[in-house]
Amino acid sequence: MVVAERAAEPVVREQEQQRWWVVALGLVAAAPVLLAAWESVRTTRVNVLLDYWHVLAKVTSDSGSLEFGPLWSYHLEQPFVLPSLLFYGDAAWFGGDNRVLTLLTVGLLVVALVAMRSMLAVSGVVRAGVVAVFAFLLCTPHLAELWVQATNGISWVPAVVLSVLAVVAAHHGRLGFALAAAAVGTVSFGAAMPVWFAVALVLWLRRERWWRVVVPAVVGVVVVAGWLATRPPEAQSMASSGFAPVARAKVVTAVLGSVWTSATPAVAVVVGAAVGAVLVGLGIAAVRRRGSAEAVADAGWVGLAAYAVAVAVLIGLGRTTPAAPGGNAGLISRYALAGVLATCALIALLVRRRPVPGRAAVPLAAVLVAITFVTGTAKAGAVRNSYAPLGVVPVALRLEGTQALATLQVQPAVLPAAKALGMYPFDGTYTLGCANLELGDRVDPTRIRDLPRTGGVVDAPTLAADTVVAGWADLDGRAGTCALVTTPDGLVVGGGITALPRPDGLSGFRVVVGTGASDVLVHLDGTFHRVLGRPDA
Repeated sequence: MVVAERAAEPVVREQEQQRWWVVALGLVAAAPVLLAAWESVRTTRVNVLLDYWHVLAKVTSDSGSLEFGPLWSYHLEQPFVLPSLLFYGDAAWFGGDNRVLTLLTVGLLVVALVAMRSMLAVSGVVRAGVVAVFAFLLCTPHLAELWVQATNGISWVPAVVLSVLAVVAAHHGRLGFALAAAAVGTVSFGAAMPVWFAVALVLWLRRERWWRVVVPAVVGVVVVAGWLATRPPEAQSMASSGFAPVARAKVVTAVLGSVWTSATPAVAVVVGAAVGAVLVGLGIAAVRRRGSAEAVADAGWVGLAAYAVAVAVLIGLGRTTPAAPGGNAGLISRYALAGVLATCALIALLVRRRPVPGRAAVPLAAVLVAITFVTGTAKAGAVRNSYAPLGVVPVALRLEGTQALATLQVQPAVLPAAKALGMYPFDGTYTLGCANLELGDRVDPTRIRDLPRTGGVVDAPTLAADTVVAGWADLDGRAGTCALVTTPDGLVVGGGITALPRPDGLSGFRVVVGTGASDVLVHLDGTFHRVLGRPDA
């Protein structure tokens, strides 16, 4: 008896250690979700991207009521029903708070994570390690665009997450749920259209009854045919209309590999091509074993991989343009989500085929987590910098400057609806956030100093009303905390933001100019510095 107890001690100790590793990896999995949520609540209160305002203007009357007819019209060649409803709900119930929708975006990605976890055919430490890697992939800083501005997140994520749910439901044999999720996803965005065929593929690999395979496949054909027959004829987002097979292939592979690089198209293309090739090989192997226990275990992951690759192909067909950053649209932040799903499917398929010892799962997970997080950090910084100049949108809205709004690509036609709904900045809480001064206040002349002409420049010869003007100011090596636009007698008629990155390395500002403006004042430490420099001086 004593000998048996001593022999069992190492096993008990090993089981206890594995339990601790499972808990530790669970905490690791929570980290990227919490970081993404923290980033989403720290972002701007106002929605600054044109798509939000364009859609809101289209589906909202001037009195603030929802127009149901326009809900079913296309946006960017895509069905857009669910995002339109979410945009309107945010405007009507939360004052157009961008942060509400960014948090919803993160929450939807967590739903996808939980759903994908249910398809894993491994257990214990290996399962916990794979989930941790999935969490870092789904909430990687590469995807920061989705939760920095909700316009992108809510346009893109609901359709993708519903597609994931459809594939997972098919994997578990729940056809009704799969069809319902696919249907809602289809009216959300075009990214869900391929899921019908992915669902059919999953059911076929599982050797489900023939009609259960045929139904989603036929619906998919009808959906695609209907979209092709009714979509607007014009090209979108500067997309190239030429054949360009090589350029389009580079976009497709860059989408699949973009999560492994921050800004190098060649790396994304090579890695993406490798990911695609391995997935094709694993898919062919699953097809050959169709109906076996192994194929049934792999069915959902093969379907998810097929869906992700199909989305990448759609991006290559619709968004190939040399005007994209780096010359490859596959590196755009939000598109990395397709590559993330493909990578998750690849990991799940490889782990099931090549079992990983529990002791090796932790370091492998740590390496993958570190790579994805580090490479994504630079991309997240670039995303934030690209949106920073749009921080003047609330000022333009508050001034109701139609030309300034048009410059910022915000629909001026949305102003009556925004005011009727009491959206920010028309909800009574708006502030310039500049030394307790608001529009209509006057700046104390004793607090104003002229900045030497070599210390700053306004990038416009005059301050014309209803315009957006940029410039830079160097306050002894420091950036200002805010900027105001004033008349000659100090009346505040505009404002903006400071500390903007510029290609020349100087500290930039951007302001919206009101009527009668003569000066731009940059504030720092209680003093306003008048920027005297002009490009024609």
